[in-house]
Parts: sequence; structure tokens; C-alpha cells
Amino acid sequence: MQDTWTQVDHYFGGHLVSSDPAFEAVLRANREAGLPAIDLTPLQGKFLHLLARICGGRRILEVGTLGGYSTLWLARALPPDGVLITLERNPDHARVARSNLQQAGVMDRIDLRLGPAAETLRELVDAHLAPFDFIFLDADKASLSEYLDWSLKLARTGTIIVADNVVREGKVLDAASDDHDVQGVRRLTERLAAEPRLSSTVLQTVGIKGYDGFALAVVVA
Repeated sequence: MQDTWTQVDHYFGGHLVSSDPAFEAVLRANREAGLPAIDLTPLQGKFLHLLARICGGRRILEVGTLGGYSTLWLARALPPDGVLITLERNPDHARVARSNLQQAGVMDRIDLRLGPAAETLRELVDAHLAPFDFIFLDADKASLSEYLDWSLKLARTGTIIVADNVVREGKVLDAASDDHDVQGVRRLTERLAAEPRLSSTVLQTVGIKGYDGFALAVVVA
């Protein structure tokens, strides 16, 4: 089915995601820098962009910048006075992302912070920042439940939280898996199920990147 999924992605992407040199330049720079080829697809980027706009996001938090492709989609969803804080632990990735986002003309609304995500999230909480409207978790999957806990401290009623790569080609079903990412997603799922402040679901996806999915939650209390 992979050929079909890829063709369908190209079909819908060709109709619904306009060609944009800024996004193409980010992906090209990421390839040239040797970054992992794990960026969102254009349709997935547009999906996040629409979610951020639907919720009227003025303050966005992203955990996991990589080369800035998803960051650009989210930054484009912000109003002129909006801000996006994005966290990246790898200095090489952060350097590429900063260059990409400067070239795309959105660094005026982006605060890129370097360091381990859990430590930076703690710093954000300690700084008593205004709550975020939209939070995207796309760093190491083994720590997703920890990132969720910190995110709840940085959220308000109505905040949308999205976690990427939670289906993992169906491997999430394997309770005995020795894959740290699979176990991290399973811990996240249990945390989402047990958390009364959240209403959550998972959307399975297929496409150019194969079989995966997003966890989506809204803070209800």
C-alpha cells in the first residue's frame, strides 16, 4: 500500500498545499546538513498549521525543532504579535533551524532555546510565563509522558496538545517491546487516559512517511 499512500499524499498535497520556496528551502538545507529525514509531510505541516489557527493560537510551544520545518508551519499560523518558543537539544540541529527560520523571515516571532527539553520546560515553568495556546511534542518519544506533565503546567483550559509519531507502524501494540520509543508512547497513552484535565484521542495516519499517527488532547479543566 505504500505506493498508493504516497500517490494520495501527492494528489492532495498538490491541490491543497501551495508550493512555497521557503518550505522547500528548509527541506533542502536539512538534507544538505545531514539531518534525519523525519520532517513532517507538507499535508501534516498544514494540519498543524490549521489546528493552531483554529484554536486562535497566539502563544505556541514546540518541543523538538530539528531543522525548523514544523516550526515554520506553526510560525506562519501566528498573528503579528504572536510568539513561538521551540526547544532543541542538538546544537547542530538548532544552528540549521535558526538559519532556515531566518531565511524564511519568521525569526522575529520565534524564541529558539537550546538544551535538554525537560530542563528547558522546567525553566519555562519557573519563569511563570503566560500559558500557551498550542503545544506540539515532537522530541524523543521515550520522554513524552514527562513532556506532557510539564506541558500541563504551561497550559490553560482550551490549550491543544499534539504529540507526533505515536502509532509507530503499529508497534505501539507490543507491550513487551524493548524499543524505548514504543514504551514511551505507551506511557504517554496511559497518562492521557488517566488525566482528568485532558480529553484525548489518536488519529492514525498513512502517507509518504508510512503508517503512524498523532495524539491530540485539549485541556478541559
